[in-house]
Amino acid sequence: MHKIRLSTGARTLAATVVVVLLLGGCAQTKQLMSGMRKSSSSEDVGILGAPEADQYLQDMYKLAAGDPATQAEIYADARSASTLTPGPSTNLRYALVLATPGHSESNAEMAQSLLRELLTQAPLMTQAEISLATIHLKYAEQLIVANSEVRRLRAATSRAAQTQEAAASARLTSVAAENRRLRRELEEAEDKLEAITSIERSIRAQDQ
Repeated sequence: MHKIRLSTGARTLAATVVVVLLLGGCAQTKQLMSGMRKSSSSEDVGILGAPEADQYLQDMYKLAAGDPATQAEIYADARSASTLTPGPSTNLRYALVLATPGHSESNAEMAQSLLRELLTQAPLMTQAEISLATIHLKYAEQLIVANSEVRRLRAATSRAAQTQEAAASARLTSVAAENRRLRRELEEAEDKLEAITSIERSIRAQDQ
C-alpha cells in the first residue's frame, strides 16, 4: 500500500508539473503573439512602388566610392528621373545625390531646398524615406554652415595675406629709399674727402 501511495503521489506531482508548464507555455505564447501584433501595428504601411532604403544607400555608396564616370552616370540618371517622372521617390533620390559630397555635382544648397520640400509631402513617403530625408537635410544644413565658415576663413586669410604683403612691400620700398639716401650721402662724403685730399696735395706741392 505504501508503494502504491508513492506511485500515485509521483503521478500527481508529474501531472501538476505538466499543467504548470502548459500554462506557462500558453502565457508565453500569448505574450509573443501580443508583441507581434503590436510590432505589426506599429509598422508603417508601405507606399506602393516606393524603393527600399537599400537602393538609395547603394547610390550614395557608389557616389562616395566610385570613379568619376560612375558618379556622373548616377547623377545623370537621378536628375533625369526627377525631371521626367517627378515624385517623392525620384526627387528624394536626386536630393540625396546632391547631398552626397565627393563628386563634381554635389550641391548642398539645392539638396537642402529639395529635402525641405519633400518633407512637406511626408504622407506620400515611407518611414525609411522620411528618415533619410530628415537625416540628410540636417547634414546639408551643417555642410552649408561649414562651407560658409571655410569661405569666411579663406577670405580673412586672403585679406591678412594681402595686408602682410602690402606691409612687406611698403617696408621694402622704405628700405630701398633709405639705401638710396645713404648711397647719396656716401657719394657726397667721398666727393668731399676727394676734394680735401686734392687740396692737401696742392698745399704740399706748393710747400715743396
